[in-house]
Amino acid sequence: MNIPNMITILRILLIPVYLYFFYSSLRENILLAGIIFIIAGISDVLDGYIARKYNLTSKLGIVLDPIADKLMTFTILISFTTKGIIPPWILIAIGIKEIAMILGGAILYLFKGKQVMPSNKYGKVATLSFYAATLSVVFKFPELLSKTLFFLTVVLNVIAFINYFIIYIKMRHNTLNDIVDK
Repeated sequence: MNIPNMITILRILLIPVYLYFFYSSLRENILLAGIIFIIAGISDVLDGYIARKYNLTSKLGIVLDPIADKLMTFTILISFTTKGIIPPWILIAIGIKEIAMILGGAILYLFKGKQVMPSNKYGKVATLSFYAATLSVVFKFPELLSKTLFFLTVVLNVIAFINYFIIYIKMRHNTLNDIVDK
């Protein structure tokens, strides 16, 4: 177990801490939960940086990192929905995209030669938008701005999904061609 993987596991362990603060009766519960979210976000950047800089990428990290990301995303979306901060359609739209990504990634990995869906700029921009929308709630920006940022996040997630779907089809096609050529 290398350092980036340990940081990723720490990020997963921060999820119950986030939930504890978010649902607590503390006066600044959302701010405290938001600080945990920020720490998790920093750890996400840190583990990727360390893995690439020191050549510590691993198969475990390739699988664990997106799981940690998706768990945190679902945690935020579900907690915000249950408190009425965002409407359920946002959870449903992003949730469908995330579940499709998980299933597609699992199919590629398990049945198509352990291929891994590469991250790309569309997914990164959608993630950045999600962080901005979430932090707009944490830091109590005007409600209209937060709603606009979440709407933009949904649009960017749809664009990212379409892009990932195209990559997925190409990866499946290339794997089939490789099998036929052998």
